[in-house]
Amino acid sequence: MKQLKKMWTMIVVLAIFSTAKTSFCQVINIRTVEQGGTGQYSAVMITEASLPTHTIFRPKDMRIFNERNKLPIIVWGNGACYDSPWEHINFLNEIASHGFLVIAIGTMPKETGEQVKRSSQSSKLLDAIDWAITQNDKEKSPYYNKLDTTEIAVSGMSCGGLQALEVADDPRVTTLVVCNSGIFDDPKKGMPVLPLLSKDQLKKIHTPTLYLLGGESDIAYQNGMDDFKQINHVPVFVANMDVGHGGTYSRPHGGEFARVATNWFKWQLKDDREAARLFTGNPSGLSKSPAWTIDKKNMP
Repeated sequence: MKQLKKMWTMIVVLAIFSTAKTSFCQVINIRTVEQGGTGQYSAVMITEASLPTHTIFRPKDMRIFNERNKLPIIVWGNGACYDSPWEHINFLNEIASHGFLVIAIGTMPKETGEQVKRSSQSSKLLDAIDWAITQNDKEKSPYYNKLDTTEIAVSGMSCGGLQALEVADDPRVTTLVVCNSGIFDDPKKGMPVLPLLSKDQLKKIHTPTLYLLGGESDIAYQNGMDDFKQINHVPVFVANMDVGHGGTYSRPHGGEFARVATNWFKWQLKDDREAARLFTGNPSGLSKSPAWTIDKKNMP
């Protein structure tokens, strides 16, 4: 009888261990960035076994999210179209800490600071959206019924901003955020790695759009401002901070660029009225900051 009890005990222990191992192995790698960010949901940076080609930033504790409290989805393209978000981890982690699932193109940066400089394709933004929708529908997924697949943003910086513009016509997209970027008046002027987009691509935008630029010293300033001038069919907001092309992504918690982008996402993806005040009104809340100059069209 004692042997039988021991055998059953071993079976139960092995079953528990096997279940825990299966759950744990869904995450290949995990790291905390800047103590999890300043938002109410402490965030982590992870590599999911089911999406090893991307890096995910999300709240650490997913138990509090459910059908009544879902995470909107943000997909991100990196500067220079790099296949890793090593330049933007503070920025992306900070946004995630405010209650978003952020999926960046490329592999997780190593703590040693290795800079992955191989290039990526715009299609990886759509791969991220496809993955998120699939995970939300899978009963055994840790994301099951926790993601808001009706609220999706495409975004990116520099070359990654062009990647976002290239896929912005996808009907699943809810809002577009273009950072330190803009379409060249002649696509051939760009570097070989850049998506070859013409200004006609702007006509395909169907959502409210935010441009974050680094002022006149930003190499993308002219392109971004010209985009803004040519977009007349959707709400569009442009904000300039005199920091050049590098923005504030690597500053603690992503600096001012993270603050502005986070509020835009809160407004557009969560209908946060308080966050909206940064962009609405005449003058808008952001225009009251001496660090920023703004312009907007088709907006209250």
